[in-house]
Amino acid sequence: MKNQIRALPSDVVDQIAAGEVVERPAHLVKELVENALDAGARSIEVEYDQGGRRIRVTDDGHGIAIAELGLALARHATSKISASDDLWSLSTFGFRGEALASAASVSRFTLLSRPPGATAAARVVADFGKIGRAEECGGNVGTTALVEDLFANVPARLKFLKSESGETTQIKNVLKALALSRPDVEFRGRSRGKVDFFWPKASTAVERAGQILGLGALYESHGDAGTVRARAIFASPHEVSGQSRSIWIFAQGRWVQDRGLQAAVLDAFRGLLMHGEYPIAVVDVRTDVGEIDVNIHPTKSQVKFRDAQSAFRAVHRAVRGGLEKAPWLETLGAGEAPRVASVAAAVEAYSARPPAPAPAPSLAFAGPGFDDVRFKHSSFVPEPPPEAAPAAGAWSRLQLIGQLKLTYVVAQSDQAMVLVDQHAAHERVAFERLMRGWAGGRVDRQALLFPLSMALSSDGVEALNGAREDLERLGVTLEPSSPHSLAIRAKPAAISDAALLSALARLAQEITEKGGGFALERRIGDVCASLACHSVVRAGQALSREQMQSLLQQMDEFPLSSFCPHGRPVSVEVSFAKLDRDFGRIV
Repeated sequence: MKNQIRALPSDVVDQIAAGEVVERPAHLVKELVENALDAGARSIEVEYDQGGRRIRVTDDGHGIAIAELGLALARHATSKISASDDLWSLSTFGFRGEALASAASVSRFTLLSRPPGATAAARVVADFGKIGRAEECGGNVGTTALVEDLFANVPARLKFLKSESGETTQIKNVLKALALSRPDVEFRGRSRGKVDFFWPKASTAVERAGQILGLGALYESHGDAGTVRARAIFASPHEVSGQSRSIWIFAQGRWVQDRGLQAAVLDAFRGLLMHGEYPIAVVDVRTDVGEIDVNIHPTKSQVKFRDAQSAFRAVHRAVRGGLEKAPWLETLGAGEAPRVASVAAAVEAYSARPPAPAPAPSLAFAGPGFDDVRFKHSSFVPEPPPEAAPAAGAWSRLQLIGQLKLTYVVAQSDQAMVLVDQHAAHERVAFERLMRGWAGGRVDRQALLFPLSMALSSDGVEALNGAREDLERLGVTLEPSSPHSLAIRAKPAAISDAALLSALARLAQEITEKGGGFALERRIGDVCASLACHSVVRAGQALSREQMQSLLQQMDEFPLSSFCPHGRPVSVEVSFAKLDRDFGRIV
């Protein structure tokens, strides 16, 4: 009977399991290297040829005894766990006991191992699922796993593999991720008999990230929320990528694909990147073992947090907190990339600066003759001037030269010429002061004689009604007028009715779909960025020396002054060393 229930043959079961665990050569490399790390290896060498159809992984770990060598290739045989409760207290990468069995079922697989103290090594060979007897042989302490003719018995699987170069690239990405997670281990990669890469043991995670990402300027910061702790290693927003793969996410040391945590990184970089740009960052998230489930995907590439919001907040705080210190400003005018070794000094120097002066009554420059770039409405309640002028910051320490093309402020340090986009720079100052006004509830508001009516879904009405307290700080007073509409009775004096209604509609949608908090701040930030862009000095406008100097001084009030609110860079540097080379003064 065609519909008769029957037990599947063992070779079919093996190939089904192998299809889940070993979808492509890179997945197999990941499993073999993770086994080596679980075995306590301190040095791992990976050879890959034919796009990963031939793989050799050699480690110096604690090895496998000859009596257990054949069992290591059996399905669901592992030394990692012994009871179901162990799944909630894992300290190893592997735990299912499927990787070696899956590899052995779809390749000619050789496993050679020698534990410390053993008089000889032992070897077992599996020929597409047929496991031979373990035999003694020569070999060093540790384990070598050799895979040949991968997927030769599954031709359908071969059709889905990419080109040799494409599969090799995937293998290298996996090895980068594993090396990022374990800076204390030496990694070496070989292809076609030549060394592709060598990453020696690193003393810190920042050093290892520098080895792999090829960047000399990386910064580290930390954040936590609830039981979740996050460490972020990131490049300056000046160093960007064109793809999201430049964001490396780790949970409990495992390389994972998590859209929520990736979104936290991207949100932390908001206002610092242009469209199509992605940050370069390595994020490691840790929490109590009972707060995370790693047993939800065959390749262990996904995890589930019991409190996903805390995980998001911890990552966001780690990344944003590091960015707001702007450690790259230490080398402003140096004419070269910042040095990793100077990050701590940069953070300490920034933290030791006197507090920024209170915002002026207007967002205009303090210099004379600048009335034409004042906001139409004052955005803040006047505050008394600071008792003492702050120490000169990175921008105001530059020597002002003049103005170029009525668009760029020209300044210099001892080592470089610095061009500052006057519109982008003033836009950041205006944006930060508007956001400061919102955070402090000091925004001028305009009462409306005839309230604005806004039609929304019932969920949208509920979302904005729940954010009334935060919106009040922006100068927006609203109340439900029906289950599907709101009445706006006051608004910020500097924002038009149309812009406000559009922003509130988008805000209601985001809060409904993604929750409050970050959505509210992001949308208010968009409103403030748009307002700032249309209310500051423009390109092509002549500035006096006093106005240009005032701009540089005001930029020092805000750490993120290197970028406009839309992510465009504010300055460009040209080192004097480069100029000397271009003019032939030095070789």
